Amino acid sequence: MKRIVWLACLLSFWMSGATADAQKSTAKTVKGWVLDSACAFTKELSKPISRDCAIACAKQGSPLVILDNGRTIYWPISGSMPAEGQNDRLMPFAGKRVNVTGQVFARGGSHALVIKKIEEAAAGK
Repeated sequence: MKRIVWLACLLSFWMSGATADAQKSTAKTVKGWVLDSACAFTKELSKPISRDCAIACAKQGSPLVILDNGRTIYWPISGSMPAEGQNDRLMPFAGKRVNVTGQVFARGGSHALVIKKIEEAAAGK
């Protein structure tokens, strides 16, 4: 009987932790540029140098990120396990402004985004 009570308490504790973790994400629409992560950090760019440059860096393995107007960098991540890289999904938008809707996570000063919907932003927006 003690084992059953102990397992019930452990399961309850685990479930409350899982619920708390799930609540750390928020649904959000991010508006910004798709560029390679190296340029976002080392060159402190506010937008890509060019579409060709962003594509070339991505083809060499540099992860593509989304840089919003406030200069926050969002790392696109997979919502499935095992996780999958997101460069293939972002490649058509490399060097372009986008509107991305999805789940945003923040941890240790980093921001990650599980993309639900991505579309090129209208000109001038």
